[in-house]
Amino acid sequence: MTAPVRSRDSQELIRAEEPVLAHNYHPLPVVVARAEGTWVEDVEGRRYLDLLAGYSALNFGHRHPALIEAAHRQLDRLTLTSRAFHNDRLAEFAERLAALTGLDMVLPMNTGAEAVESAVKVARKWAYDVKGVPDGRATIVVAADNFHGRTTTIVSFSTDETARQGFGPFTPGFRIVPYNDLAALEAAVDETTAAVLIEPIQGEAGVIIPDDGYLAGVRELTRRKGCLFIADEIQSGLGRTGGTLAVEHESVVPDMVLLGKALGGGIVPVSAVVARREVLGVLRPGEHGSTFGGNPLAAAVGTAVVELLETGEFQRRAAELGTTLRDGLTELVGKGVVGFRSRGLWAGVDIDPALGTGREVSERLMREGVLVKDTHGSTIRLAPPLTITGEELAGALAALERVLG
Repeated sequence: MTAPVRSRDSQELIRAEEPVLAHNYHPLPVVVARAEGTWVEDVEGRRYLDLLAGYSALNFGHRHPALIEAAHRQLDRLTLTSRAFHNDRLAEFAERLAALTGLDMVLPMNTGAEAVESAVKVARKWAYDVKGVPDGRATIVVAADNFHGRTTTIVSFSTDETARQGFGPFTPGFRIVPYNDLAALEAAVDETTAAVLIEPIQGEAGVIIPDDGYLAGVRELTRRKGCLFIADEIQSGLGRTGGTLAVEHESVVPDMVLLGKALGGGIVPVSAVVARREVLGVLRPGEHGSTFGGNPLAAAVGTAVVELLETGEFQRRAAELGTTLRDGLTELVGKGVVGFRSRGLWAGVDIDPALGTGREVSERLMREGVLVKDTHGSTIRLAPPLTITGEELAGALAALERVLG
C-alpha cells in the first residue's frame, strides 16, 4: 500500500517556499488553507478575521455563493476560446459593466497592471489619431506616490524607489506632479498631454484621500485642456468606498475607468478598461489583445459581480459600516493611533512609531486572530470584505485597541 502523504504544518510550508519561490513578497507568517465569507483558516485550524480582503480583490468575501455558483456553472460549459472567436458570455458582461459605470465600451483584460498598460496605449493612440499630437511625443501626467502596478512601464512613473531601483532603463513620456495639487497639474498639462492618470484615492500610499473638489477639478481641467481623465479604480472601485466608484463622491465621470481586483470576485483575475466610445474606438484589430482577456469563465464571474453591485446593497453596506469604522478609529486616536484616513470600508491607520512598525502591529494583530497588512512606516491598511458584520468589525477594532494598549 502507498503510505499516506503527511500534511505539512505552517512552519514547514513557509520553510519549503524559501528555496523555490522568488522572494518578491514578505508575507505575514500565516498559511491559509480554507476560507468562507470574512474568515480564513490556517493549516492547523486557527481562524482569522480577514481585514485585507486581497487588497480589495475579495470585496464580496471569500467564496461568495453567487460567485461560486456562476463559476461552477461556467466550468461545466466553456472556459476559454481566446478572442479568435466570439463566446456567449462576453456581450452581457460588457453591456452590464458599461451600464454600471455609466460609460460606453469595455476592453476586457486580466490583471490590474494589464488594464493600466492598456489605458496607456489607448490614451497615446487617441492623442495621435484624435488630438493630433505628433507621433512619439504624447505625454501622460501622473501623481507622485502612485501605485498602478509593477510592470516596467508602470514603475517608470513610480516614485517608490523600491519598485524602481535596478529595473531601468525606464519608459519615457510621463510627467509626475504632487497628488492633490491642481496648480501643479495645470502647469504640467500642455499640447502633448494625452491623459491625466490618477487614483481617486491612493491605496498603497496609505489610503490618501484628496481634498474635496480635487477630482472635480481634474475633470474640469482635462476637459478644458483637451486631454483624457483616466481614473484607476482597481482598488477603490466596485463598492469599496460606499459608491460603485470612488469618483462618484464628487459626481465625476472620467473618460476611462480602470477596474480589476474585485471584478473577478476573488475567483479569477478579471480587469477592464471602461471608456467613452470615441476613446476606446481608436483601437483596431491587431493593435492590442490578450488570449485570456474576456474569456467565458471570467465573463461569467464578472457578470455575477456586476449583478451583486446592481442592487446597491454592497455600496450601502460599505457606507453604513464605514461610519462604524471611522467612529471606532476616532476613539483610538491618542491611544496608539496618531491619525487615520477612511472612506467607506477602507482606511489607512497611522500607528504611533513608538509602539512599533506597521509590520510589527500587523503581526500582533495576527496573533489576535485579525489579518491586516502594513504599508509604509507605521501605517496599516484596513479593507475588510463588504460582507463583514458590525459585530465582526467591532471585534477587529477591539483587537487593534488591545495590541496598542
